[in-house]
Amino acid sequence: MSIETPAPLGFTMPAEWDAHEATWLGWPHNPTDWPGKLDTIRWVYGEMVRWIAPGEKVRMLVRSKAEAASAQQYLARAAAPVDRVEFIIHSTNRGWTRDSGPLFVRRETDEGAETAIVHLHFNAWAKYPDWQKDRRIPGIAARYLGKRLFNARTANGEFVLEGGGIDVNGRGTLVTTEECYLDPETQVRNPGMTRREYEIALGEWLGATNVLWLPGGIIGDDTHGHVDDICRFVNPTTMVLIREDSPADENHHALAENWERVKDFRLEDGSKPEVIALPMPGPLYFAGGRLPASYANFYISNHAVIVPTFNHPNDRVALGILGELFKNRTVVGIHAVDLVLGFGTLHCLTQQQPAA
Repeated sequence: MSIETPAPLGFTMPAEWDAHEATWLGWPHNPTDWPGKLDTIRWVYGEMVRWIAPGEKVRMLVRSKAEAASAQQYLARAAAPVDRVEFIIHSTNRGWTRDSGPLFVRRETDEGAETAIVHLHFNAWAKYPDWQKDRRIPGIAARYLGKRLFNARTANGEFVLEGGGIDVNGRGTLVTTEECYLDPETQVRNPGMTRREYEIALGEWLGATNVLWLPGGIIGDDTHGHVDDICRFVNPTTMVLIREDSPADENHHALAENWERVKDFRLEDGSKPEVIALPMPGPLYFAGGRLPASYANFYISNHAVIVPTFNHPNDRVALGILGELFKNRTVVGIHAVDLVLGFGTLHCLTQQQPAA
């Protein structure tokens, strides 16, 4: 029996800068993600919602009515518009909604735009044992919204992919990394799956017609090479790419390899993308290990582009670069020194729902 996939029906994954109906978040509750900092992180969520909610709804996953009431108190005290937040009760393992949340595709019809959800079978980055509650989120979202749900599969079974492992320009081009999805030994999401099989699956389930592969990610990335820490589209023909200029920094060599690879990139129409450098902040460490601090982990909402900052002089440089690239949105920094203790920041926590 053939499996119905989104692309032949006209569905594709929109770009993040396209209009949103909502942003999905998961209220933070797992103390192992932010050791000793969980209460601080809830205040960071207040700042995130304060900037996102003026332009769109926020749909917040909470474990109970009591947790929703507590979250409301945090958000209200942070001056976030609580009336723009919908609380959806569903018990979760963690709050990394970029990877476990509903990934939306959209198509145009005679009646207007239609959105649907692709279930990409989150498995905690092929690393942690507790993912069963998070894996149910796409189905919960589909029922809550009354949306069609596509169950992503390949010939070998369930197709495992995370939203942080890909980025799209909304016209068919998708960028990812070999380290994340093609490494044959470390954090293997889809055992035995080849590059070509990935490209076919990304085409069938997300409408990608042109897949670009960077070699790898940054030191400290718990996901083993997610692209949203190194390379992001900012419009259909332009991407930002992280660069480390200091040869003494342990990220220098890997990021230089990415810059060599990007020289050969071509967009879906055969043209070369414009590639703009974003700096790295200074290294941050916790318990003897380097944390994946990166300005590329920004999130594009309708109202604002929220950018992680790290108490480093390059904060101002990164905000200036992104401010020039997103002139129709407010570009604002959000303190992320505590947030990155969880091995991710703003983009990792958010998931956009495109407008229909």
